[in-house]
Amino acid sequence: MVNYLSIDIGGTYIKSALINDQKNLYGHQKIKTKKNIDEAILKQVEEIIATTLSDTSIDGIGISTAGIVDRVKGEIIYAGPTIYQYKGTEFKRRLFEMFHLPIYVENDVNAALLGEVWQGAAQNENQVYCITLGTGIGGAYYHHQIIDGIHHQANSVGYLLFDPMTKTNYEMRASTSALNKRILTEVGENVTTEEVFERAKQKDARSTAIIEDWSMEVAKGIAQIILLIDPKCIVIGGGISRQGDYLLHHIEKQLQLFLPTDFLKTELKIAQLYNDAALFGAVYPFFKGE
Repeated sequence: MVNYLSIDIGGTYIKSALINDQKNLYGHQKIKTKKNIDEAILKQVEEIIATTLSDTSIDGIGISTAGIVDRVKGEIIYAGPTIYQYKGTEFKRRLFEMFHLPIYVENDVNAALLGEVWQGAAQNENQVYCITLGTGIGGAYYHHQIIDGIHHQANSVGYLLFDPMTKTNYEMRASTSALNKRILTEVGENVTTEEVFERAKQKDARSTAIIEDWSMEVAKGIAQIILLIDPKCIVIGGGISRQGDYLLHHIEKQLQLFLPTDFLKTELKIAQLYNDAALFGAVYPFFKGE
């Protein structure tokens, strides 16, 4: 049996799983991401691979990671504040030297989109955009392949819509972190985002107002994507996407405010693979020729 190891590196956790030639993920693991001092994350990845190889044969390794990735070199070429001293991490070169296995490295939002195109909400679709709502906001575009610009910086949608008055950009106002901050301020620290959504579904006025205001901020950025790219569909990912059709309803309702009449032809979809999307996408290149 053919097995590939998939590793998804985030600022909080590193997740991993094996995928077999039947395209089944199994053996999920999750560890806390260490502060990246003295290449700590690279060393964590090395340990995950070595431990896996101690009792399982693997034929290749796919890595999904935060940061801007040069996928040819398999190297981090830009990283914001999410991961300390991450720029310049040479995953492909270092891991190949150690394990002599084929290595693919991809940005996490790109990987999530590839996962959804391959095995999720956007199967058999083309011209698909993915936006992930989380601690920040990430974007990715698929048109026969991932399209990410000459400098690999395209789709950095979190930086859209900068407001000089408030010194905030799109992700500062529309991420789930921004929503959580508003809930903390207006409702209290003992109330979760899920509880606010449930209260809004029960017609609680304050909760509904919070969700509608936040959805409007989300819609502002999605409108820019539609105006610039006109994709066939937009897949919305991130943990908040588990709110499903209720979330879509609010975003679509607000979206009409920021587009010309009859301009909303792009279909909005909720991601299906949730936390497994990037794990699938990271190893997709091994299956691409099928």
